[in-house]
Order: sequence, then C-alpha cells, then structure tokens
Amino acid sequence: MRRAASLGLGLVLCGLLIAAGPVQAQMQTGIDREIDTLTTRVEKLEGARAVMKLQRAFGYYLDRGLWQDAADLFADKGSIEIGADGVYIGKDRIRDYLKALHGGQDGLIYGQLNEWVTLQPVVDVAPDGRSAKARWRDLGMLGQHKQHAEWRDGIYENEYVKEDGVWKIARLHLYINFVAPYEKGWARLKPGEGLVRSAASKAMPPDRPSTSPRAFPDRTLPPFHAPNPVTGQPVSETVQ
Repeated sequence: MRRAASLGLGLVLCGLLIAAGPVQAQMQTGIDREIDTLTTRVEKLEGARAVMKLQRAFGYYLDRGLWQDAADLFADKGSIEIGADGVYIGKDRIRDYLKALHGGQDGLIYGQLNEWVTLQPVVDVAPDGRSAKARWRDLGMLGQHKQHAEWRDGIYENEYVKEDGVWKIARLHLYINFVAPYEKGWARLKPGEGLVRSAASKAMPPDRPSTSPRAFPDRTLPPFHAPNPVTGQPVSETVQ
C-alpha cells in the first residue's frame, strides 16, 4: 500500500513538473525580453547624453580657437558644412577650414570674440544604439574689439556615430539663417545679405558644394530629421 501510494505521489509530482515546464519557460522568455528592452533604453539614454556632451564640447572648443580639438571630435570620414561655404571632409580638412575661417592662427587673437552658443537639443538615437541624429539652435556672438561685431542665428542638423565604443560627429551641418551687424541688427538685412560665402571657403575650395537653402529675410526651414513627436508625421513647409 505504501509503495503504491508513494509511486502515485511521485507520478503526480512528475506530472506537475512537466506541466510547469512550459510556464517557467514562458516566464523566463518574458524576463529576457524585459531585460533586452531595458538594456536598449539605457543604451539610447546614454547615447543621447554622449551626443549632447560631444556637441557642447565642439562649441566650447571653437569659442577659444582650439581647432585641432574640435576636429578630433569627428569620425575619420566625418564632414562639416557651415552656411554657404560647402562641405569639408576628414579631420585634417575640417581643422584647416576652421582655422582659416577664424583668421588662420591657432587660438584667438587679442580682442576676438567667437562665441558658439548651442541650445535646444533634440536628440534621437537609432534603435541599434550605434548612430544618432540631433537638431540644435545656434546663437553666435562674433567680432573684433573696436572693429566690428555680429550676431549669428542658425540651426544644426547633425549626425553622429559610435565607433569602438566612442561617440563621434559623422556629419555637422549648420544652416545659417543670418549673420547681422550688431549695431544695425537683422531687421535691416537685404535679401542675400545675411548669408554669404566666406573668404576662407573661396581661398580653400570645399570638397562638395553647399546644400544650404536661402536665408533671412527669406523664409527658410532646415529639414527636420525626425517626425512630429505627437502626430508621427513629417514636419515640412512649402517655401515659395
């Protein structure tokens, strides 16, 4: 009797274990899926933080004429395009262009103001966590002591890439809306006056021509890399 009871109890327990197997497997699958989801979220958050730090470093380096440090933030095949100057590709070309754009010397000269204020970041990291795009507002305060002073307004639409665990700038594009004299301001700009090709670009031709649209007082809308976060629809405007 006891042996029969024990055998019966064993069979019942085996049955319960067999029945619980699929449930445990499903639970484990759910846990693994949740871990993967949380890992992806963390990677995207960390990527966004790294991109913001990278872009802010670029602005600070240009503020003080650290052209090599600024160029080192780019990927080996990275590119830069500012206003109507065209596209420069590769770290060496980026460094030489930035240097020529600001007088041709390392660092700033006495009385030179070169503030690249970067605001309003909108960062979107790709699902795989290895690339990102971001939109920023540029506010420039530029000039030379007792000679001239200008305001600059523009929008960045940039791309970034993660190489060997390090985030770098893959493509920097600053759409300049205007560069206006401080004393007269932007209200008095004539069509075509607020965006001109720099002397540096003319002396050192770019690797590709400019793709920037018209500038203030014309209506301009640098393309958005991301859709409207509420509607999910592309953001666009017909400019006539």
